[in-house]
Amino acid sequence: MVDSTQVLLERATKYFRKKGYKVTKDAVIEGNSGISRRFDLLIAKSNEQNVVKVLNWNRTVGINVIINLDKASDDVGLRKPFSVSGKFSSHAKAYANRRGITLLTKRELGKY
Repeated sequence: MVDSTQVLLERATKYFRKKGYKVTKDAVIEGNSGISRRFDLLIAKSNEQNVVKVLNWNRTVGINVIINLDKASDDVGLRKPFSVSGKFSSHAKAYANRRGITLLTKRELGKY
């Protein structure tokens, strides 16, 4: 049986590669706090790097998850993270909009 989380991770990887990003899976980066942070993907294009968290949840992703992603990406010095999931709460969307976080749904990934 194929793990649906792995399938979503592969779709996200193909999506970012198609957009011209170089993709590294399972990136572990030490933050300024001294804590090692794990991200599903580290994407790079030109001289810009971003982190990606992929959440294959059956429930809505809430604001606390997005805040934690924001804090973790800020800790490692990479702004404007991405999150991929099925759906996001309205509070998560509002926070992400204010902080420059990109939220992508499974539908937005298309058939990648």
